[in-house]
Amino acid sequence: MAKWTPKHEAPEPLEGPVVATITGGTILWFVLFLVQIPFYNWFDDHGHLWWVWTCLAGAGLGLIGIWYVRGRDAAIKRAAATAAAADSDSDSDSDSDSDSEKGATP
Repeated sequence: MAKWTPKHEAPEPLEGPVVATITGGTILWFVLFLVQIPFYNWFDDHGHLWWVWTCLAGAGLGLIGIWYVRGRDAAIKRAAATAAAADSDSDSDSDSDSDSEKGATP
């Protein structure tokens, strides 16, 4: 059996409003938990109590997700700012080098 190899490179991952998406999902899980609280006894009687706790776990994990993606987003922005500063420094260095060379020739 031959090993499968891709015929082309994988596309770049899509970047979107990740923080807003995770926050929206977390709010949705928490709202679902709150909606199910009045029916707690019904869920218990029918063996579906895990639905309530799944929604609470989703909200709790969503809070961890919000913390993580906010940090990731901040790190991406810091890296982009550092790269932009490095590019502008290298451009200004090359411009000053070419200016000094122009002034050095008689």
